[in-house]
Parts: sequence; C-alpha cells; structure tokens
Amino acid sequence: MTERTVGVAPREKGAVNLSNSTSTAPDVGLEPVFELRDFSAYYGSFRAVREISFSVERNQITAIIGPSGCGKSTLLRSFNRMNDLVPSARVSGEVLYHGVNLYDPGVDPVEVRRRIGMVFQKPNPFPKSIYDNVAFGPRVAGYKGDMKALVEESLRRAALWEEVREKLGSPGTSLSGGQQQRLCIARAIAVEPDVILMDEPCSALDPIATLRIEELMRELRENYTIVIVTHNMQQAARVSDTTAFLTMGEDRAGYLVEMAPTEQLFTQPANPLTEEYITGRFG
Repeated sequence: MTERTVGVAPREKGAVNLSNSTSTAPDVGLEPVFELRDFSAYYGSFRAVREISFSVERNQITAIIGPSGCGKSTLLRSFNRMNDLVPSARVSGEVLYHGVNLYDPGVDPVEVRRRIGMVFQKPNPFPKSIYDNVAFGPRVAGYKGDMKALVEESLRRAALWEEVREKLGSPGTSLSGGQQQRLCIARAIAVEPDVILMDEPCSALDPIATLRIEELMRELRENYTIVIVTHNMQQAARVSDTTAFLTMGEDRAGYLVEMAPTEQLFTQPANPLTEEYITGRFG
C-alpha cells in the first residue's frame, strides 16, 4: 500500500472539484460524504490508527468513541488534513470525500479545510470582536457578498444571534464558555462548509451549556454532516445517528472494533469488546 505525505476545491456547497484531474465530480447525493479505506495514520514510526475502513453518511451525526489514547482525535483530524501540520505525520490508505481521495497529489489542503470545518475541544475565539470572529474566514476567502447578513445568518444558525445582536463589537472572549463555543461554531459555518468536525466540543462546558450545544448539533444536522469525537458515551447516545467504537491493539494503534446505528450499538453490540466498554468493564 502506498504511503502519502500530506494534497479539493469547492465549486459550490456540497460539490467537489479535484485540481489537476480530468475526473468528473461525482453526484454527491449518490454516495457517502466520507469513505475510509484501510486508512492508517502515523507520527514518525508510531502508528496511531490502523487500517480503518468505514463510511460517514450525509446529514447525519457520526460519533467516534473509545478509551483515551486510541486515536480518536487523530482520526478526526485526518478528515480535513489537520494532521498535515504535524511534521512527522504521514498516512496510508484513502480518505474519500464524495469519492475524491483527500490525500491525492493536487488536492489543496486549504480548500479541504474550507469545506470541512472544525470545532475544537476548548472554545478558542480569536482576540477580536464577535463580528470579526465570524467575518474572519469569509474575508480570507475573498467573500464579496453582504458580510453583515452573512454574520447574522451564521450567528442565527449557531443559536447565538439573540444573545449577542446588541454587542457585536464586544470581544469574543467576553462571552461565557458555552457562548464562546457557539461563536466558534458560527465562525466555522460562516465559510459555508459541507461538514463540521467536533473534537470533544463540550468537555470544557457545564451541563447547561453542554445541553445547548447538543441541541444545536441536532439542529445543524439538517444542513451539515457532523462527525464528533466524544469521551462521553451518554452524549454519543443522545445526539448521534451512528457510532464508531475504537480501541487499542497490542501495538497501541487504534483500530475500529464496531460501527453501527447508535441505538443498536448501545443496546445490542455485536462485539464483546464493545459491550465491555459501554458497560464500564473495559477501557
């Protein structure tokens, strides 16, 4: 299997265009958003995830669960090539996005991240105003439309507009933790992505703010495909449509044990390791 160091340009929301290729962009309605094929990720000589294969369906919330150190975040960051930023990172196998391998030569990782947004574990608003936090991405991308309308729409989609409409000039860091995380979600969706990745987005939040983010995820599913890493199995059970369970092998590499509709995985898991993990007898 050929290993590739870490290289889709959007035509419109949900569409894919591969530079330096004569391939016709696929009809995005006829296939999964993502399809991993024997995907492995390495840091130097250490293999963090091993030969993972699964699909992510459109307009669903897919949760990735598993014990600490099993490669959940590494796998999530592979969906938009964030691991490219780690000098020792390399991959093998394929991550197909609407049928296009994101790691093929000629694929622009900047455009990958524009189409596949990311919300991190801790809220990380820029040291700018609320307005400028949301407008930052579209400005960098050369957006020529009505910026005020775009900022308002993004904040509305993130269920934050009514709380901040009178203080758009205030620093984003002046908001509460839960509001900051919703601001980061608004910032992510302002560039009109196709997918939103969330890496334990509620781990730094209180229960009330966590509930609001979970409600927001269910609302966003109408327009976006969401992949979330969470250590909170109850959260995965509440919000996701499909759940993938990873664990570590003897070589410490994370691998996929089981993936199934969430209700099925939590009530009738097919693999004994899954049952042991979700019942607290393993992990």
